[in-house]
Amino acid sequence: MSLPAPQTVAVAFTGASGMPYGLRLVECLLAAGCTVWLLYSQVAQIVARQEMGLDLPSRPAEVEAALAARFKAADGQLRVFGREEWFAPLASGSNPADAMVVCPCTMGTLAAIAAGLSQNLIERAADVAIKEGRKLVLVPRETPFSAIHLENMLKLARLGVVILPPSPGFYNHPQTVDDLVDFVVARVLDQLRVPHRLTQRWGEADGEGA
Repeated sequence: MSLPAPQTVAVAFTGASGMPYGLRLVECLLAAGCTVWLLYSQVAQIVARQEMGLDLPSRPAEVEAALAARFKAADGQLRVFGREEWFAPLASGSNPADAMVVCPCTMGTLAAIAAGLSQNLIERAADVAIKEGRKLVLVPRETPFSAIHLENMLKLARLGVVILPPSPGFYNHPQTVDDLVDFVVARVLDQLRVPHRLTQRWGEADGEGA
């Protein structure tokens, strides 16, 4: 029997290149009916502006209102928390999200999670996910990986963390950048057991994509 899809997913944007992946992930989770708890780093604000012309204000309430309107989220379906908001539910093992995704994930954030530093809410939420046995997916956007990066990834993978580099496949013959983004987001959604129809699955005939 398959496990149910998570009802609440924490999504964290950090300062790596790859903001289109994170934003598309939030859009798809909301469309699938999930509740999304969104976190973002200060450098993620710069990356969002550089890569997408997207303004992520420092006030979480403003980001929440803007993205909720953009993605037509239901009331209360999207909540945005500040980096130092230590009374947020996902800061405690008594009220964690069902799953968490850091997308995109910097090597600095990955290293902090591997070391259990918990110096901000993103790191603390990831630490809670690990200690509570919840699904944690990291989407590390860096190339090439150094030995330090790989050692940190291996440490986390041995703890059950999913390391999912944004490596799009080409067997579906993508035609646009959006197609490449959707391929990666589809793999994240698969890890969360969230249904989607973003890409055609391997072995399916044309028109049978899920």
